[in-house]
Amino acid sequence: MRHVLFFLFLFLMISCRQQAKNDNSESVQVDTGMVLDSVSMDSVSTDKKPVFKTFEGLADTTFVRLADFSDDFAYDMRYATENNFLKAKVYDCAECYTRVKTAKALIEANKDFKQQGVKIKFFDCYRPNSVQYKMWEIVPNPQYVANPDKGSIHNKGGAVDITLVDMDGKELDMGTDFDYFGKRAYHDNVDLPHEILNNRKLLKETMEAHGFWSIRTEWWHYNLSAASNDRVANFKWECPD
Repeated sequence: MRHVLFFLFLFLMISCRQQAKNDNSESVQVDTGMVLDSVSMDSVSTDKKPVFKTFEGLADTTFVRLADFSDDFAYDMRYATENNFLKAKVYDCAECYTRVKTAKALIEANKDFKQQGVKIKFFDCYRPNSVQYKMWEIVPNPQYVANPDKGSIHNKGGAVDITLVDMDGKELDMGTDFDYFGKRAYHDNVDLPHEILNNRKLLKETMEAHGFWSIRTEWWHYNLSAASNDRVANFKWECPD
């Protein structure tokens, strides 16, 4: 009788251990499945790309916000701050608007720049004529500010002030800061280190290949030739609350 009880007890112990092992195995599988599901859901949410507008149906003279059509640019809109030669904020908020034809040319130029490992950074874009009057009140000197009665290509949505940055956002050395008014900023000043001259050459030649032209005294300023005959505008964008 004792032998029977002993074997019965041994059988029960072995059965319990096997059942516990099976339970643990099932719980691990469930937990692992939950982790994999979580990772899969996260990857779906982070892979979503921003949706940009297209130029389809828009006239070449329509004003557009450049950031709505591409995220390949960098921005430092100086006139929306006091970090400029005026020492005054003249924009209510920082935005880069241009006409459609200017935006198209900028996007195409930036594609070429990106092949060189750099991209465009904006200091100023379209400038409402009312802002031109503000600037003229502060510095009424046509050597530095266009007379608002006549306006400039900035007021037509066809001019931009730009530099180049690498893909980490570091500015290329152009020899001076933006809005430095002196001979060191002139395009025809070749008494500069080769690195600076090469950076300016890359900027100038690429922009010219896409229909822009420069002015002699400012390495950062570019006008779209096709915008020269457009009208001076006072279109104003809405600022976020």
